Amino acid sequence: MKKFAFFLLSLLCLTLSDAACKDPARLSVLSFNVRLGVAKDGPNSWEFRRDAAAEMIGDRKPDLFGVQEAYDFQAAYFLERQPDYKYIGVGREDGVSKGEQMGIFYRKKDLKLIKWGTWWLSETPDIPSRGWDARCRRTATWALFKDRRSGRKFFMVNTHLDHKGKVARVKGLRLVREKIAAMNPKGWPLVLTGDFNLHHDSETIVDFNKVMQNARDVAQQGDRHGTFHGWGQRGQEPIIDYIFFSGFRSCLRFETVTKEYSGRKYVSDHYPIQAELEF
Repeated sequence: MKKFAFFLLSLLCLTLSDAACKDPARLSVLSFNVRLGVAKDGPNSWEFRRDAAAEMIGDRKPDLFGVQEAYDFQAAYFLERQPDYKYIGVGREDGVSKGEQMGIFYRKKDLKLIKWGTWWLSETPDIPSRGWDARCRRTATWALFKDRRSGRKFFMVNTHLDHKGKVARVKGLRLVREKIAAMNPKGWPLVLTGDFNLHHDSETIVDFNKVMQNARDVAQQGDRHGTFHGWGQRGQEPIIDYIFFSGFRSCLRFETVTKEYSGRKYVSDHYPIQAELEF
């Protein structure tokens, strides 16, 4: 009888969408540096690759995803093309809409947003500000969700560390670590996504691996593909994008998304990364 029931369930999942047959105890998370939409990248400018970027999201179907470098019009385009999601995030320059956003998209049918906010990676994290030796203002967006399918609460944090300031990267990640500890005293599951601008073998990342689990390293099935390719102009593709987690049982899969979409080789100058976590 059990075998027959399993057969029927398997048959049903062949006819329904992937989303309909997802295990409610799992969470699919994606991190995506979208490359700022105002950059003059010639044939790789936003207007030429935006369809490919939106198609990638539709194909990967994450429950939620963090974006780095996104301008408000890029976030709006994703929502237009992928209406199953809602979005939270603010511009790093004014705390409203000006400048790049480290935002979070979440599937509104499956996830309920409880509260959210933004920190600036600086000595004054509650106001728009630039920290230490950073070239730019940097932020981290955080959110507390309830998974409607499993009933579990969890946090997500999405950030982008500075590309020039060495001190800013170290102290910025330290600030994120301290803020996470303060806001999550109950130890709920938490996922941290972002472009850290730090190589996987750097001292800072090696140390952080002792604090949270690195999905790339602990996944039951995964890869160690580089993430920053610079439109294919780099001979070596370093790993600088990460998905860290704590409080989840395991990471079932990790993947660097190198697939072509809408006939374009690259959806950004970074490859997106995706992990499937188990509560």
